[in-house]
This record gives sequence, structure tokens and C-alpha cells, in this order.
Amino acid sequence: MRIHHALAIVLLGCSLGCVGKQPPKSDKAKTEAKAAAQPADGPHPGLLDPTKATETAPDLFKVKFETTKGDVVLEIHRDWAPNGADRFYNLVRVGFFEHVAFFRAMKGFMVQFGMSGTPDVQKAWNAHPLQDDPVKESNKPGYITFAKKGTPNSRTTQMFINYGNNANLDGMGFAPFGKVVEGMDVVNNLYTGYGEGAPRGKGPNQMLIERQGNTYLEKDFPELDWLEKATILED
Repeated sequence: MRIHHALAIVLLGCSLGCVGKQPPKSDKAKTEAKAAAQPADGPHPGLLDPTKATETAPDLFKVKFETTKGDVVLEIHRDWAPNGADRFYNLVRVGFFEHVAFFRAMKGFMVQFGMSGTPDVQKAWNAHPLQDDPVKESNKPGYITFAKKGTPNSRTTQMFINYGNNANLDGMGFAPFGKVVEGMDVVNNLYTGYGEGAPRGKGPNQMLIERQGNTYLEKDFPELDWLEKATILED
């Protein structure tokens, strides 16, 4: 069963990163960071142009997910997978995770998300895949990992949180970059009724998500849970 799941994640995972904690930022630095992350005049320019979203992540940081089932806090370790951690940090900063569906949730395996509900946004990020990270941590329950194709350097924006012990994914190049530290009960309560995605199962078809975005998901999969907002937590 785990082998089947592992192959499914390779084939469907992406249509288509030990240093101590940084010292606390000053109030001025915090204000400047917030301003850079959320420009007053509209969406962050990096949302549609990933070349403008290439900040280096802190060595250790936390992100709060506000979901339709409650809040989840993730602790991200850059030394586990630097490229993945940097990508995740920048996705949060530019506001990528606003009303993003948990579109592939399978009991005992994992819950997958990270496709923009706006096709132009997803297309832009798909054009900027990541270099692979060496796998330093195992895919344990509650660990978060980028999805990938069965080819090198194919990670973009999709990721998953492990429900079970998926150590069989380690040798396939799936490199965890963080873990859930609060709210795993929320993660476990996300809707799993659709199961595997099309064409293998009755869940959403990733090609249609790419083309139609949230319009497709909201119409045909009304029971899905959603990640409404992601925020970098200040010290």
C-alpha cells in the first residue's frame, strides 16, 4: 500500500529546501519586514513574478495556517532542506496561500495542497522549479515536504503533510523541511472523503485545477477544506 501511495505522489504530486535560531529582530526590522511582505498598494509583485520572491529564509521560523478546520502552526528548519524552506518562506511572504485547497487528502498517508486558485499565478510558479535538496529528515507523521514529479529538480509549489510514517518516500527524494508543532488534530480532521485525485480516484484533477483554479474546485468538490491564510510568526 505504501509503495502504491509513493508512486502516486510521484506521478501526481506536481503537475506540471544546523544553524541556531536567529536573534530577535528589532521593532524597526519587524515593521520593515511586514511592509516588504504586504505592500500597501496591492498584491506582492512576487506573486506573479517568482524572480521577485527569492529571499533567504531564517534558519528557524514558524508559520501559522488558518484553515477551515482551525489553526495549525508549522516549525520550519532551513538546515533540513534549504531550497524548500526558502521557497516556502517566499510563498508565505507573497500571499500565495490565500484560499488554497487541501485538494488531495488520503487517510493514513498524507494531505496535499499548494496549487493557487488563480491559474496565472500557478503558471508563473510552475515555470520556476526548485533544485532538489538532499533528504536529511524522514517523512514522519506531521512533517511537511514538497511534492515532486519522478524527475530531478521538479518541485514548484505543491507540498504535503504526512499523516503516517512515510519513510518509503525518503529514498525517492522527498525532503521534509519542517513539521507541525501545533494543531495536528486540525490536520487530521481535514476532509479526506474524495481520496485520490483523478484519474486514479474520484478527487480533483490537477490539470483542471491548473486551468480553472478555484472555480472548478468550489463547483465540483464542495466538501474540500481550505487553507485561507498563512502568516510568518514573529518572535
